[in-house]
Amino acid sequence: MRQDVPMLHTVNVHKSYGDHEILKGINIDVEKGEVLCLLGPSGSGKSTFLRCINHLETINAGRIYVDGSLIGFNERKGRLYEQSEKELCKIRTRIGMVFQNFNLFPHMTVLENIIEGPVTVKKEDPRKMRQRAYALLTQVGLRDWADRFPKQLSGGQQQRVAIARSLAMEPELMLFDEPTSALDPELVGEVLTVMRDLAESGMTMVIVTHEMEFAKNVAHKVALMDHGRVVEEGTPSEVFENPRHERTKAFLGAIA
Repeated sequence: MRQDVPMLHTVNVHKSYGDHEILKGINIDVEKGEVLCLLGPSGSGKSTFLRCINHLETINAGRIYVDGSLIGFNERKGRLYEQSEKELCKIRTRIGMVFQNFNLFPHMTVLENIIEGPVTVKKEDPRKMRQRAYALLTQVGLRDWADRFPKQLSGGQQQRVAIARSLAMEPELMLFDEPTSALDPELVGEVLTVMRDLAESGMTMVIVTHEMEFAKNVAHKVALMDHGRVVEEGTPSEVFENPRHERTKAFLGAIA
């Protein structure tokens, strides 16, 4: 991990589907150990931007760097060439991602879900990974659920397993795409608690969320996106208490 560059650095990122432009020039930096919460209405491009960071979506213009490494492309003589699947796979091991809908393997136990990636992709020793998996399950409060299957867990428990599974790859950057939006309200808190603990441990995180109190209390920076652009960015106190942009004021007023 380099100390002289941001963990995430994006330069004029554009993404279109046909003639429909989703991202219209995103410039964002996230320093190591920072938590950035992305806010904004549905359809503003937040989730698309998150998926571009680990090249689940291919950008049409701009550049994305994670810890100084260009994501998705190699640059030769000023031209960009898309990376091979092998190169992408290696880079993605450094970026954890937690989705709305958990994406656990239903035919695997909780423990098997967690060790699958490190053993298959990184060729980790299965016995050592079992030990690490138990430690991660303890971290997310599910040590006693290791032998259960996903269908035997609540939504909040499944999401905590999904977080543990991402952490098992020892990522440098964690991405969260509305991790509580598919949960019943009473289960949201248990997932946010795990994320808050992660933030306090120094994990660099980019979180698409509608949980405003979480953003106020945990984020180092928040950014409001609207129609594919970042219209306002700053500390939680700056954005929530003294927004400068009229669009920010309208958004915050609508959800108050």
